[in-house]
Amino acid sequence: MEQSNKFAWTWKIKEACLDEYVQMHLNAWPEILEEHSKAGIKNYSIFQNGNQFFYVFECDDVEAAFGYIDKSEACNRWNAITSQMVEGSFDFSQPSPIVPMREVFYLK
Repeated sequence: MEQSNKFAWTWKIKEACLDEYVQMHLNAWPEILEEHSKAGIKNYSIFQNGNQFFYVFECDDVEAAFGYIDKSEACNRWNAITSQMVEGSFDFSQPSPIVPMREVFYLK
């Protein structure tokens, strides 16, 4: 099967942080949007189902994108806040900051 250049994962957000997490993403900092674009991330969407969030974006080189984000001062400030809201946590300096979902179907 041909693979897309999409990358997807899920996270659960702590119940006490739901409103703040949603508000942060409804009002994302302009520099965060710019940094993600510079990293090569495009068509990024986040969907909510209760406290579970589904994330998907397109990117030609996810490893390079995560490397860029890991070095971004703005992204590190954002992640310092949002990582406290996630059940578990994430660290872009680790080999697998996000556990990707397996793509099992792709219609071009």
